[in-house]
Amino acid sequence: MPTVKSDRRERIKRRIKKRLSGTSEKPRLSVFRSNTRMYAQVIDDTIGKTLVSMSSIELKITKESTNQEDAKEVGLKLAEKAVAAGITAVVFDRNGYLYHGKVKALAEGAREGGLKF
Repeated sequence: MPTVKSDRRERIKRRIKKRLSGTSEKPRLSVFRSNTRMYAQVIDDTIGKTLVSMSSIELKITKESTNQEDAKEVGLKLAEKAVAAGITAVVFDRNGYLYHGKVKALAEGAREGGLKF
């Protein structure tokens, strides 16, 4: 039986999650992407709480912008919120997605915004 993309992503996600964990000093920056939207949240796994979140839904998206531009903007806004909350260093969790395209653009935006990972 052929594997499905979501099954492959779940296997990769489990493998990554074994090694990654967010602490109060260095929380986890988790990324979720759909076909149309980007979501990112900074999570403290020790207490199981989302500290900061941002999505492309919260942005005023224009028809002229591309998905990668929107993802970079999500990363910038998330970094602004995180720095305001006192978070400067995070662990990046790509959540089973390839570090390419929208995921990479979000990470670069977060770095430009002041997060270190």
